[in-house]
Amino acid sequence: MTDRPRWNIWNRTVDTATAIDYAQSVADGGRTQGFAGDYRYTVYALGSETHIIFLDYGREMSSFRSFVFTSAAVSAAGLAAVMLLLVFLSARIVRPFSENYEKQKRFITDAGHELKTPLTIIDSDAEVLEMDIGKNEWLTDIRTQTKRLAQLTNSLIQLSRLEEQPRTEMIEFPLSDVAEETVETFQALARTRNKQLSARIQPMISLCGDEKAIRQLLTILLDNAVKYSGEEGRIELALERQKNTVRLSVFNTAPCVPRESLAHLFARFYRADQSRNSRTGGYGLGLSIAAAIAAAHRGRIWASTQDETSLLITVQLPLK
Repeated sequence: MTDRPRWNIWNRTVDTATAIDYAQSVADGGRTQGFAGDYRYTVYALGSETHIIFLDYGREMSSFRSFVFTSAAVSAAGLAAVMLLLVFLSARIVRPFSENYEKQKRFITDAGHELKTPLTIIDSDAEVLEMDIGKNEWLTDIRTQTKRLAQLTNSLIQLSRLEEQPRTEMIEFPLSDVAEETVETFQALARTRNKQLSARIQPMISLCGDEKAIRQLLTILLDNAVKYSGEEGRIELALERQKNTVRLSVFNTAPCVPRESLAHLFARFYRADQSRNSRTGGYGLGLSIAAAIAAAHRGRIWASTQDETSLLITVQLPLK
């Protein structure tokens, strides 16, 4: 073997210096075959000498690069065309459902406003008849059912408005004080029904939102807990700050809370136990309104149960 490598070059397309550079890079790399630029090479030993043979693959490499580029371009164009087609078709498919939903909300709002006037007239006429002929069971029933229908109409109108205009005027107010006041108003009702109501409220929590709507949210959750907590039930309200959010939870014991019903609790008119409709006097809209209020404040609400004999409703709201 010689101390210095010797280069024998037979190539008309490159100069000597370029060929030596290619050969030196292959020798330094230590591989016996591969690619160096557009040249494919192989290394073999012949006696005491090392030979490196290069084969010009420039045309083949150019064709390969063109194929890869064309394939990528065609794939991107095909994907874009499919996406555009999906967007176009999905818009056409979803549009009828969206329009029907908007019509339904508009109908509820319009019908609610139209019903309020005759309901007011019926209630007034029943009151006049009661003054004229005195109380009787039929007039009492008319006034009771008229009042229930008016409450249902007002709830539907409010729910429709919250869904149509989810953004409300946001001002800062003392949430801790509002929660304490709301709990206090339910203490007497809980005691008369032999139920225990307790609260754990972190002081000095302020929230930027609609105070009236949040007060209604608290009222709905506590009213729901008192109604469905069962005999000698237990109700607990907790309010605490968690980093950039505030967490409100209302817990109550209950005779039966099936886990499969949790996903439907916030749907309109849903009742987990249909047999309680007449006793509780509700319409199945309270939790729907609570969910709409939480959404209007960019928050979320969910229900959970540990043992199917209790219910925990949790509301998480951003502080700002």
